[in-house]
Amino acid sequence: MKVAMIGAGYVGLVSGACFSEFGHEVICVDVDQRKIDMLERGEIPIFEPGLDTLVASNVQAGRLSFTTDLKSAVAESDAVFIAVGTPSRRGEGDADLSYVYQAAKDIAAATDGTKVIVTKSTVPVGTGAQVKRILAEANPSAAFHVVSNPEFLREGAAIEDFMRPNRIVCGVESKYARDMMRELYRPLFLNETPIVFTSLESSEMIKYAANCFLATKITFINEIADLCEKVGADVQSVARGIGLDRRIGNLFLHPGPGFGGSCFPKDIRALAATAEAFDAPLHIVETVNSINENRKKAMAEKIIAAMGGDVTGRTIAILGVTFKPNTDDMRESPSLDIIPALQKAGATIRACDPEGMREAAELLPGIEWLDDPYDAMDGADAVAILTEWNHYRALDKERMKSLLNRPLMIDLRNIYGVEEMEAAGFTYHSVGRMPVNAGA
Repeated sequence: MKVAMIGAGYVGLVSGACFSEFGHEVICVDVDQRKIDMLERGEIPIFEPGLDTLVASNVQAGRLSFTTDLKSAVAESDAVFIAVGTPSRRGEGDADLSYVYQAAKDIAAATDGTKVIVTKSTVPVGTGAQVKRILAEANPSAAFHVVSNPEFLREGAAIEDFMRPNRIVCGVESKYARDMMRELYRPLFLNETPIVFTSLESSEMIKYAANCFLATKITFINEIADLCEKVGADVQSVARGIGLDRRIGNLFLHPGPGFGGSCFPKDIRALAATAEAFDAPLHIVETVNSINENRKKAMAEKIIAAMGGDVTGRTIAILGVTFKPNTDDMRESPSLDIIPALQKAGATIRACDPEGMREAAELLPGIEWLDDPYDAMDGADAVAILTEWNHYRALDKERMKSLLNRPLMIDLRNIYGVEEMEAAGFTYHSVGRMPVNAGA
């Protein structure tokens, strides 16, 4: 089957590469000539483990290509996916759908005959109906079958998520579209992957409801972590104890400095805006967003408190600045709130990150960026872990002690054990666990 993927960003590139791995012929379209030139040279504009190899092998096999020519790509394809960005509107919570609607207009102009149009972008309820209207008005002589097919890709594990998903969700309105989607995802039938066929509106709602529920789990365990610190409980034990209940599950019960990234914050705001527009407010969702924003700021205060309440003239080594490991994505990362707050309080920041420093340097001025975590710690008054990269999970404690002015670690991801750090002679602060050697 021939597929056109409109948008060669994170979702479009990963989805296009994976569909080509299934055996389909995929052409990824983007208006950014520089990005297309990079891809044609074999350069990947984003960091996602395994994506470079997947793209290279399918380009070599002739199943994956790149272009800025939307018209020819659409004309040659059986199915056209819209995978463009839907950022939050500046100063508002609702999603900016201008790129989706423009893509629909461009697709309509390039279509002759029958075409399945699949929305892969994350869009609010009602977008599919609007896309259908735009297509019909722009080209009434063509036959369009509109589908909603939301993505559920975790950055850092996107290829695995696409190839071995928990489910595929397809909002369809015709047997033609249903059969087309079955054929596209036919390789997953071997793994007996459930395919949920539903309406356009239900499919769009599933995406938002899923992300908001996961964000709620994170926020819940973060608040439980704060209480654990007050009462002397261990949040990791609590999370394990409740996570073994199959009604709850153990995923997304890891406390930290708050969630970030391209999905959760944006989707929460968009769903809350949709609910408000339909006079059905989602108070839980609104509260999750508020709590998460406040938590990022509170983590800066936690670091300052661990350093005696005053960081004026002090140097802090920051390990990890991306919102999660195995990505270079800085969008809404907690570090974007934590580091400026520390700087405003008078601290000097020395930081490192395996993949995010290039983008972070443009967003976080006044920082000394270092490639090696030990270089960042050399002469620092404390070290704070903001992102749980594997690179930081087995640091040499004796070497850290020799480099730091005092053995003080603030671990906002709980990647070290309390007793372990105490035995190594560190003053160690984590999330939801009682600090050790607090008075040292």
